[in-house]
Amino acid sequence: MSVLNLLKKASKDIDVVVMLAGLVGDPITKKYFKKAKKANEEYVDKVISFFSKQKVEKFIFISTCSNYGLVKHGNLLSENYPLSPKSHYAKSKVKIEKRLLSLKTKNMNSIILRFATAFGMSQRMRFDLTINEFVRDLLFFKKLTVYDANTWRPYCHVKDFARAIHKIILTDVNKVRNQVFNVGDSSNNFTKKMIVNKITKKLKNNKVEFLQNSVDPRNYKVNFSKINNVLRFKCKYSVNFGINEIIQYLKNNKSLIKKTKEMGNYKIK
Repeated sequence: MSVLNLLKKASKDIDVVVMLAGLVGDPITKKYFKKAKKANEEYVDKVISFFSKQKVEKFIFISTCSNYGLVKHGNLLSENYPLSPKSHYAKSKVKIEKRLLSLKTKNMNSIILRFATAFGMSQRMRFDLTINEFVRDLLFFKKLTVYDANTWRPYCHVKDFARAIHKIILTDVNKVRNQVFNVGDSSNNFTKKMIVNKITKKLKNNKVEFLQNSVDPRNYKVNFSKINNVLRFKCKYSVNFGINEIIQYLKNNKSLIKKTKEMGNYKIK
């Protein structure tokens, strides 16, 4: 069955599309550059073209706060701050954002959600994400190597991402059409060193090596007031909550120590 026929079959009697598909994260999109570009740009563009001709009330595109890139000042960045993507992954996201915001059609209303860095337990668990990885390494491997410890990132629990998408689906389209929302919570902006300190206090393990000049030069603090003001949405889960649940999970599943090295976006299977 062709992609077009698959889309026609999948889209029967629907009024909301949530575009989650793609290769996610900087390392895997760098490793599989051509495949990532095809998945994150070419295929997504085809899906947009298809639904732009249908009667779709909301097309929700999942983007990333990585689009802000390397910001030297410490101000919180709102949705209208100039984008400066550094990675292949973020550049693809910015390209699709521009495509959606430039659409001139009454058939489809676009909403862009720029996700913070994810953390927390999930059914398809990832240990290549900062908080999840730091907890795992300090608990299982007794030593953690951290690059550029003073760089800032916003963090958000995967459950809050799901809640945000659900909120958008239920919200009157007139409040969200052609809008961009940062998804996260300003209270969850932390440097990597702050995250390490939170974890070591709970594990009593301070064997951490700090190095400089990583291949990932992002640094940004993000403002999440828009999603709170417009949608009355606020995150429920703190970084401390996520650290605690991962610690508890790993302590209860010590047999997973080897498997965790494969639990993430490391390769295409």
